[in-house]
This record gives sequence, C-alpha cells and structure tokens, in this order.
Amino acid sequence: MTRNEAQGTSSIAYANPVLIMGSGNIVGQMENEGPLSGSFDRVSDDKNDMFGEDSWEKAESAMQKQAVALTLQKTCARANDIRYLFSGDLLGQNIASSFGIKEYNIPIFGLYGACSTCGESLILGSMSVAAGYADRVIALTSSHFASAQKEFRFPLEYGNQRPLYASWTVTGSAAFLLQGADAGASPAGGGRIKNALESEYGGKVGITGVTVGKIEDFGIRDSFNMGCAMAPAAAWTISTHLKDFKRTPEDYDAIFTGDLGNVGQQALFNLLEQENIDISANHYDCGMMIYDAQKQDVHAGGSGCGCSAVVLSAHILKQLAKKQWKRVLFIPTGALLNKTSFNEGQNVPGIAHAVVMEAL
Repeated sequence: MTRNEAQGTSSIAYANPVLIMGSGNIVGQMENEGPLSGSFDRVSDDKNDMFGEDSWEKAESAMQKQAVALTLQKTCARANDIRYLFSGDLLGQNIASSFGIKEYNIPIFGLYGACSTCGESLILGSMSVAAGYADRVIALTSSHFASAQKEFRFPLEYGNQRPLYASWTVTGSAAFLLQGADAGASPAGGGRIKNALESEYGGKVGITGVTVGKIEDFGIRDSFNMGCAMAPAAAWTISTHLKDFKRTPEDYDAIFTGDLGNVGQQALFNLLEQENIDISANHYDCGMMIYDAQKQDVHAGGSGCGCSAVVLSAHILKQLAKKQWKRVLFIPTGALLNKTSFNEGQNVPGIAHAVVMEAL
C-alpha cells in the first residue's frame, strides 16, 4: 500500500505505521493496588490522590501535566517539538486539560468522547501525522474518581450506595507521543528524539489503522449501568472494523475494550453473537484488568477516560514492544451523558473507537 486508504464505511488503513514513540502515565494509589501494581510510571503519594493540589479538578490537571512531562522526558523531546496536542477529560469544558497543559504552549485540540477519549485522541492524532500535517503530536487524557463523582454522581460526602453493576472511575492520566515514520529526518528534534519503547523494551509499536465509531442508543436510562450503555457501541465498532478490514477476531492476538466491566462484557458477547462473531477467546477489558474484583470493592470494574489510557500505557504497549503480541485491537468505550441530559430523562448513548496497533 503506497498511500493511506479508506476501508469500508468507517475505517482508514495507513500506508506507513504511525509510531508510538513513548508514553507516560500516572495513577492514584488504588489503581496501583490492583493487578498492574508496579507497572505505572508514577503513583500518587497521598491517600486522597490530590497530587499536591487543593481541589479534585486541579489534581486532575496536575496528572495531565505530569503525564506529558514524563512522555517528553522518556523520548528526549521538548514541547516545541510537538506540533499539536489532542486532549480531553470528563469535566465540563474540558477544564482538566485546558488548565493542566496550558503552560506547554502547544496548539491544542480539546476533545470530548467520554471514556472513549483516549481512542479519539489517538485516531485524530495519528490521522494528522499520517496525512503529513504534523511530524509529532501528543494524545492525552485523564479521569479522577473524585472529580468524576462530583461532575456526574453525588458528592462523596453524601455516602450514597452504588449498585453492583456500577463501575469505579479510574484516577489516572496517560500521554502518547505519535510520530511519522520519516519524522526523524526532519529539522525539528534533529536526532535527539528517541523511541522510548524500542530503547526500553526492544521493539517498535505503530498504529496501522483506525475505525471511527458512531453513536449507538439502546434506550439505557440508568446512569450507573454504563457497561450496558456502551456495549452496543463496542459491538458496532468491532463488527464494522472486521468488515472494513476483511478480518476475523483471530487476526488479533488480543482485543481490548475500554471499560465495559464484567456486566458490559457479557452484553458485548451477546450482541456480537447475533452477528456470528465470537471474541471471547482473546477479549480483555481494561476496566476488568486494572482492579482486583475480589479484593477491591469496585463492583463491575473500572471506568473513566484514564482507565483504558493507563492500561494501554503501562501494559499493552510494553507487551507489543516486547513482541508478546503482534497485533491488537484497542477500543476505548464511552457513555455520552451529563447531569443535564440525565436529569431531563434522556437515554445514555454510547460510542467506541478502534485503533489497530502492531509490533514492528
């Protein structure tokens, strides 16, 4: 393939992989007590996950700032080496992003895809690089348990009970530096910028294709049941992706959804079964991976923008760079609601975006 090509109805295959040069992540203490303990770059040093700030919102901004700093440090890049920054979070007006990274002075696209924002940022960032509009970009997102509860649920002081199918918003942020295959020869950055994944784990990782999701609304009105609200969108995106690329689930070593949890995972399997698609043998959900369901009281699992982002940064990319997997499909999922829509009795639609990542 000599040029980027549209695939089917909703996908793009890149002529050359868009390299993931490196990634930095930061999480709260609870996230580091789960199965991925010890794999994160930085962990909050206080039990309230305030990251040195005096409000939950400022704490989330601090996470984003640190995630970008870690990514630049690992790749030996500087802020002025980055053409664009694609970032989003769960808060109104994307304030975690805008206040967190304003000091970097990088032109920014503010994104909102709910918990699918990591996928959206990776897609738009990789499209910009693949099209030649940027040598390097950073994709970034975050979520914080306490700021999300304040934004969407009840104040923590209220002490409300959560149903067993509810999920737990991940406190975490991750940034990803994307670069074109030939960007190393460009004047910006010279030969200074390094591929951190290759340096540390022995192999390169690239984005080779994407599938853009669409809004799916199955009439779910329970804002706690986000797994079932997002599962139809994940099913549509997976089905569409396989058709667009003429692939089967077996063409992937692993298929990751963002934060369906154990309830949403079963709903996803049931929906795909109706199309004779079975991903049960190689499916993983980031929301089920980040917490220990037996030891941590998270009910259905993890959720939030930071959920899929930190699992990708701390775990999936490393396994690809080590060539434990050759090709994976990464599908962050989002429930599209806010306080106004919920209080007006509207449904909770979902969306999911897919990113193909390969060991190179």
